[in-house]
Amino acid sequence: MAKISIYLETSVIGAYLDNEDPFRRDLTIRWWEHERPLYDAYISPLVVRELERMREPRRQAYLNLIRDIPQLEITEEVGILAEGYIARGIFQRKYMADALHVAVASFYKIDFLVTWNFGYLANVYRQARVRLFNVTSGFFVPTIITPEFLVSEVG
Repeated sequence: MAKISIYLETSVIGAYLDNEDPFRRDLTIRWWEHERPLYDAYISPLVVRELERMREPRRQAYLNLIRDIPQLEITEEVGILAEGYIARGIFQRKYMADALHVAVASFYKIDFLVTWNFGYLANVYRQARVRLFNVTSGFFVPTIITPEFLVSEVG
């Protein structure tokens, strides 16, 4: 049976070392260490670029976390899809990176886009607009969730 595919948005990797939110950090570490191997995880070059902008010593630690995760290319089609989100007002241009994350997951038919970005990505109203746009445009609709929804039951 094929594994479920997940696209890891930058905030999930960032949470791994986030001492300002211990609950989110601890849940992310637990999920990363115990649950993530159950999935086919992917990132994109955009995630790498965003992490490369972090300060040391965290930058290298973040890059080490993702070194073995396959990258999905940001193709011309992905860019066009992201521009469609912007043109329809689903994302503001200043949040092009978020539009690209969703476009990558949509274009490559990734089951779940995993994020801690509640304000912009894990937002049910925006997700509904993405779903409507993707369905009417013939694109796959990834489910956008936070890592806590991928933690298996205990017991």
